[in-house]
Order: sequence, then C-alpha cells, then structure tokens
Amino acid sequence: MATACSLLHRCLLPLHLALLAFLLAAAPTAEAWTGEIRGRVVCDVCADSAIGPEDHALEGAEVAVLCITKSGEVINYQAFTNYEGIYSVAETMPESDRWDSCLARPISSFHQHCTRRGDAHSGVKFTYNKHSGNSHSVKAFLYKPANIPLYCS
Repeated sequence: MATACSLLHRCLLPLHLALLAFLLAAAPTAEAWTGEIRGRVVCDVCADSAIGPEDHALEGAEVAVLCITKSGEVINYQAFTNYEGIYSVAETMPESDRWDSCLARPISSFHQHCTRRGDAHSGVKFTYNKHSGNSHSVKAFLYKPANIPLYCS
C-alpha cells in the first residue's frame, strides 16, 4: 500500500523535472561571436608606395594587432605572414565582449633585403563593425629594400 508521502513524491517529481527544464531553456545564454582581421605585407621593391609586378609578398613578417572590446578589455595579438604575405588573427568570444576598435601595425620583416618600413603610417586604426563570421581587411603594409634596384629608376 502506497503511503501519502510516496504518492506525493511520485506526483511532484514530473513537476520538478518540468520546472527544471523550463528554467534551463529560459536561462540567458551568451551568443558566440567570431571576428577576423587579415592583411598583407609586401616588399615594395622600387619604393614607389604602390604594389606593382616587381613587388613580392614577405613571408614571416611580424604584425601586431591590438583590439579594445565592447567591455573595455584590451587584447594584443601577434601574427606572422605566410608564404603569400598574408597574416590573420581571429577569435571567438561572447557577443557582449566583441571587438570595438583595433590597431594593426607592422613590427618587423625578416627578409634579407626588404627590412625598412615603407609606409608613412606606423599602423592602421579602424572600428570593427563586422557581423560574426566576417573578416576585416587591412590595407597592405609595405617594406622597402635598403638599396633600390637600378631598373626602378
């Protein structure tokens, strides 16, 4: 014979499970957000501040990217270019902490001839207003050789 206590527990258990399921479903969740910043580093062989057929990608060049999030956190990234001279930084974070503004700047080139920064600017500041999954492209950073070839004249 079932007691009143065991009947009560048997009746309340499904109610408790339903309440727990409701609370878990209604709990706020942080939306994930993914951002990417990419750019190129190029050897401006003729030092004419324009990318032309004589210029080439710089593999192994170092670029720093500094971002401030919507919550005020400062995040510093370090990237190196691949064989095509392309660097990329990406991160997934809560939507509320996504990047707000960033600064990308060249740090160094390890190429044997192309080691002098050719840009007048030391970096590029920008507001990051891309939707999750989209990337922001930064203008190419240029390095120039110490000795410009004669064919450039």
